[in-house]
Amino acid sequence: MRTPLAVALTFSAVAWAQEPTSGYRAEFLAEAAGFEKKFVSLAEQMPAEKYTWQPGEGVRSVGQVFLHICGANFNLTRLIGTPSPASFQPKGYEQSTADKAKIVEQIKQSFAHLRQAVLNLSDADGDKAIKLLARDSTYRGALLFIARHLGEHLGQSIAYARVNGVVPPWTEEAQRRAR
Repeated sequence: MRTPLAVALTFSAVAWAQEPTSGYRAEFLAEAAGFEKKFVSLAEQMPAEKYTWQPGEGVRSVGQVFLHICGANFNLTRLIGTPSPASFQPKGYEQSTADKAKIVEQIKQSFAHLRQAVLNLSDADGDKAIKLLARDSTYRGALLFIARHLGEHLGQSIAYARVNGVVPPWTEEAQRRAR
């Protein structure tokens, strides 16, 4: 009989075995991991009462920007052959909660979904043809689009944080090291 630890170690070894070490998937996964770390740490640093703050009428709030990223991570994987989770309902998703703990958990889950979708690909899949925003592209192009989208909204989230007096955790750490 296998112990839970043995099962966990076997699963971990399988997960590491499927992790690409080079190529477009490895490059994207490294970028996505960096984005995930920053989004999670910024979402955790942001005070719960600021999750409803928005810079103006008709503009996404702090929480809605984080949920927008989650929704994209859950939904854009369709471009590379992985459907959204059955529990994900895009209509009204960005307005579904302003609860900090729930949003932080959604960020983590959405990045796990995105990561698994990329792990489901092969190196040969990078050149598969798709339509992306009414133009010809590839799976690789879809991942570039997703990375640009993550970067755009990370910048927005940083601006929202700074306007609210929150220093991004990675900046705070760099400042501490510099002292």
